[in-house]
Amino acid sequence: MNATGRQTDLIGDYVADLTAALHGPARAKARMIEEMRDGLADTAEAHTGEGMPYARAVRQAVREFGTVDELVPSCQRELTIAQARHTARVIALTAPFLIACWYLARTADHVQGWQLPCTAQLLAVHLAGVATIAALLAAASLAATGALARRLPTPHRLPLVVAWAGTTASAAMAVTTLALAAASALATNWPVLALAGTLAAASHAAVAASARACRRCARLPVTQPAVPRPRG
Repeated sequence: MNATGRQTDLIGDYVADLTAALHGPARAKARMIEEMRDGLADTAEAHTGEGMPYARAVRQAVREFGTVDELVPSCQRELTIAQARHTARVIALTAPFLIACWYLARTADHVQGWQLPCTAQLLAVHLAGVATIAALLAAASLAATGALARRLPTPHRLPLVVAWAGTTASAAMAVTTLALAAASALATNWPVLALAGTLAAASHAAVAASARACRRCARLPVTQPAVPRPRG
């Protein structure tokens, strides 16, 4: 293998190590890695334009970027915020389905006079409350990591809060699925309840997977953004 090929492998190995060390939404991670690869290539090209041999230019570009261990904390912070936003978005979109499912359960056989048992109605109120709180928290998290992030620092523990909000919401959706499955066996208009249960199950799957990924990201070491100090 020639010198150029070996140095190209150096960039490839660097990017591969960084890819393996980072966790987050696939699209955001792929975009970050591609930008890193392009940045290394552009820096090496700039050095060669100044007369530096290509092999040395690549090594210099890697040194300027820093080691993988040095880059991972700051890069992971960005990906963790991206994962928190993704999870919050999933919660905000699916939590209303939980309320809609219980509404369907309550009105499915209203014409025939069938009603949910008192225990199930109480459970529905509590689970709908969980869904409402989770949706509001998700909306607040999207705001805190979006437009407000340009003015205020994102709270360090916000991704973990979003992760556990998603976990709680997914648990509520799982309970809803089981409750609606049991209710459909008692109701005369069982297809409507079965449909509601299917929606609850699909919502649970989406939220649970995203919340699990968010918990994993939130527990990884990250670098906190520097807080500017007033000049005195």
